[in-house]
Amino acid sequence: MIRSSHPRDSFDSETPQTRQQSLALRGTILRFVGNPFDMPPEMALSADTDGVILIEQGRVSAVGSYGQIAPQFGSDVVIVDHRDKLIGPGFIDTHVHYPQLGVIASYGEQLLTWLERYVFPEERRFAEQTYAQHIASAFLDNLLDQGTTTAAVYCTVHPESVEAFFSESSRRNTRMIAGKVLMDRNAPDYLRDTAQSGFDESRRLIDKWHGRGRQLYAVTPRFAPTSTETQLELAGALLDTAPDLFMQTHLLETLREEEWVRSLFPHRTGYLDVYDQAGLVRPRSIFGHAVHVNEQDLTRCAHAGCTLAHCPTSNAFLGSGAFRLFDAMRPDRRVHVGLGTDIGGGNSLSMLRVMNDAYCAAQSHGTSLHPVQAYWLATAGAAQALGLQHQIGQVEPRLEADLCVMDPYATPLMAQRAKRAETVSDLLFALSMLGDDRAISATYVMGLRHQRSTP
Repeated sequence: MIRSSHPRDSFDSETPQTRQQSLALRGTILRFVGNPFDMPPEMALSADTDGVILIEQGRVSAVGSYGQIAPQFGSDVVIVDHRDKLIGPGFIDTHVHYPQLGVIASYGEQLLTWLERYVFPEERRFAEQTYAQHIASAFLDNLLDQGTTTAAVYCTVHPESVEAFFSESSRRNTRMIAGKVLMDRNAPDYLRDTAQSGFDESRRLIDKWHGRGRQLYAVTPRFAPTSTETQLELAGALLDTAPDLFMQTHLLETLREEEWVRSLFPHRTGYLDVYDQAGLVRPRSIFGHAVHVNEQDLTRCAHAGCTLAHCPTSNAFLGSGAFRLFDAMRPDRRVHVGLGTDIGGGNSLSMLRVMNDAYCAAQSHGTSLHPVQAYWLATAGAAQALGLQHQIGQVEPRLEADLCVMDPYATPLMAQRAKRAETVSDLLFALSMLGDDRAISATYVMGLRHQRSTP
């Protein structure tokens, strides 16, 4: 990619803006014109190398060539120069546990023993509102530092953890999906609710937070082994109370977990069927991992319109296996798929890192994930999977101005690689292979620039 030779405009790129000001971001604008799994990936992504995004009242009001749009600007427009950088939609993380931020990178266990040794003791602390607020704040700042503006987030069994998370998200005006974990068996006493208390507490939280500003609620049974059939059925009943509620849980992450589910639910035909019989397999349902799904599972998910959250970093860390992405994306029974960091099984909140690991997971199955396809799964594809494509996931007029600015020259190694890139897709591939939070130059939430957190 050739660096811009345009002279710099005479303005301060760090000029603070208010919600009343109009903001214009100048740089290489990335926009999807199609689904890269349905057409040649290179043709699915449009890149205007000297483009501009006009933001008014927190939404994109115009996007296109700088030369065509800039002459129409009024005197109140604040222009921010991001030339030599890529500007696209904020990343969307479809599976992450904010209470596990403190146990990230904990050594030496596979899934079930890892939960018992590290995760459950840490989640106990979230009964305390002050602690939950502290971690929620740090988690959201870290997400935004990584260019992620929306996530589907697991809290803990404690209502306090949900209150803390949504309070902090509301303060930042981020569009987040989250919910109280439901667990009424096979967990420590200090982390169990009951089927009825889980229903009642979730209902109160839904009434308070779902649709309040940009906050969205997800009914959240942790996974089938930690919920009785009664609790799962009540989770389905909760979903019936509002058509736009989300549901999130885990599915077929490991073979040992699958065996456990079969022993607990011997009258069901499989792991997915446990959820299906409870009314949980539907649009806006997000199933984390799905590493060991079979053809019957994929067909059911396609027909139901639910989403699979591909978490390759976590799957590699815990030795769970590699999700068969291109099997799920088969055109004749396409399944919605998004990418997830799965902190703390994953060891990074960077969606660039997840794109890297998704490429490696696909390679292990003899398939190649194109960088435009990976970028789509982390942005526009995830928005479609979650039913939020009319709010986020693209850089288009009327959509919410949640944006990520990426710097391909952020480090010396990245810079030498970027200079060799001849196409934007090659530049995206280099970013996904070499990038981390240093490559995120700026994050905008409803048009307001996030101030990066400091150590």
